[in-house]
Amino acid sequence: MSLVTLSHVCSHLQNASKARLGLTSVPSTNMILTLSLALQSSGFLQSVTRGGLVPPRLATLSTYEPEPVTQENISTRRLWLGMKYWNNEPVLREMKMVSKPTKRIWMDVEGLGRLVRGRESGFVRGLVRPGECIFVSTDRGILEARECVERKVGGMLLCRVC
Repeated sequence: MSLVTLSHVCSHLQNASKARLGLTSVPSTNMILTLSLALQSSGFLQSVTRGGLVPPRLATLSTYEPEPVTQENISTRRLWLGMKYWNNEPVLREMKMVSKPTKRIWMDVEGLGRLVRGRESGFVRGLVRPGECIFVSTDRGILEARECVERKVGGMLLCRVC
């Protein structure tokens, strides 16, 4: 799992929302796909679509069929993410890494419970703003911190989104 690529994606999504882009692309990896789907289910992204270098048409985005993956085109695969806006303001305002490539932060269920309740746990500030989420990489995939507390699993903190 490359946290360097994930930090590039975090800054790219934050810049895309500030620039008011409707559709943006990021590299297609399994970790970024899982995080993008978690962001979509949490309500920060409108759509997640696999594709190539050319963006899918917005009119046919829900029924878009990507070309099959082959050895020739695997390096050009992209994830096309539809940004979400509410009252002309971006839903995804800020996206920051919690774990860095040089310092990974692991947390158990008790520490995640403190974060969810708004308290500090270790060096990590709690969730205090409305709609704020922390995404955690667990053995069950990438989950939101509240879901980790419900399922009683810990893991590595990836990023904070609000």
